[in-house]
Amino acid sequence: MISLPSSVDVAIIGAGAAGLGAAHALKDSGLSIIVLEARDRLGGRAWTVQASPEVIFDVGCGWLHSADKNSFVGIAERLNFEVNRDLPPWRDRAFGEVFPDSEREDFGRAIDEFYERVSEAAQDREDAPAERYLEPGNRWNPMINAVSTYVNGCELDRVSILDMDAYEDTYFNWRVRAGFGALVAAYGASCPVALNCNVTLIDHSGKRIRLDTSLGTLTAEKVIVTVPTSLIADEAIRFSPQLPAKVDAARGLPLGVDDKVTLALENAEAFPKEGNLRGATMRTAMGTYHIRPFGQPCIDGFFGGRFARELEDAGDGAFAAQSIDEIAGYLGNDIRRMLKPLRESRWAHDPFARGAYSHALPGHAGDRAVLAAPVDGRLFFAGEATSPNFFSTAHGARDSGERAANEVLATMAKA
Repeated sequence: MISLPSSVDVAIIGAGAAGLGAAHALKDSGLSIIVLEARDRLGGRAWTVQASPEVIFDVGCGWLHSADKNSFVGIAERLNFEVNRDLPPWRDRAFGEVFPDSEREDFGRAIDEFYERVSEAAQDREDAPAERYLEPGNRWNPMINAVSTYVNGCELDRVSILDMDAYEDTYFNWRVRAGFGALVAAYGASCPVALNCNVTLIDHSGKRIRLDTSLGTLTAEKVIVTVPTSLIADEAIRFSPQLPAKVDAARGLPLGVDDKVTLALENAEAFPKEGNLRGATMRTAMGTYHIRPFGQPCIDGFFGGRFARELEDAGDGAFAAQSIDEIAGYLGNDIRRMLKPLRESRWAHDPFARGAYSHALPGHAGDRAVLAAPVDGRLFFAGEATSPNFFSTAHGARDSGERAANEVLATMAKA
């Protein structure tokens, strides 16, 4: 990693997937570039840790969604990362009797019909909260809402149907054996990145853009901003002159809350690899559990929405405690002594994320295009929230960084 220069052609703010995508796209342009990253590591919301000697854990994104169209698949192959193409556990790989097949089929029908109603309503191009399209009195409504908390980071009352309909899901979901975060970090290893460099002000009032950072000041001809919407909405990064349209757009695209926990599992061989555990519970506040991912001796838990925020606010260890209680409720109290907390995320409390990934509030699906639009041919914007069809994903973020870099190059060609 490098120290802060006083001047560059292009400064990229954020070394997540979007910033690294932009840096790669500008690598052979002949322009001087620098990526400014507030954290002490690459990857942003992609982060792999060794949770124990036997367990690799993606604290952030873990799935190559829409894998047949996912640019990270080719990157993984080029960097010799093994891609696992097994079916994901969440639809058909139930463990135990807590959610019998007949009930899972009934739930599957109910959620498919809900998505069909949303899609049909979206054809009219009038926005509304997705909650409106739940079938009144359907027993599965709380659980459909729980799935929304995993997918969108929030409940359906805060989700735009036009945004939901715009998302492109090809239903191919693959994984990186060594961890998605490890792949993103390897992808960025050759990029010029200044770590521990928190940008607080983007002053675009002069001929050159001035950036105030925790490591000092630098100037740039062009700037690509790839930070999460929460930092723009909260004005943790300020613009001078102000950009109220960008701040408003970011506020229309808040980050939901999604968190993960991994628990060491003793006597793991007694449990199936890649099993799925969730109850046929009629409530939204629930976790979903992945038993022995990659055959590892652990159970991963996933929580979303208001319930995840409550558990974050309860402090360290709350996700693990909730998971152990819930799993014991499904499988019996004897399992408690077999489970030990290893690692959990608290993304809403991370100062440089302040949430998981973006969703459009009802009436705000158009804010993605507003946020993505360049300003004066000098300020450019990328990040998962600016992706028209692959928002909330790492590849959507990476591709948006490449798009912003190409916008920079187009302005240079005209100059």
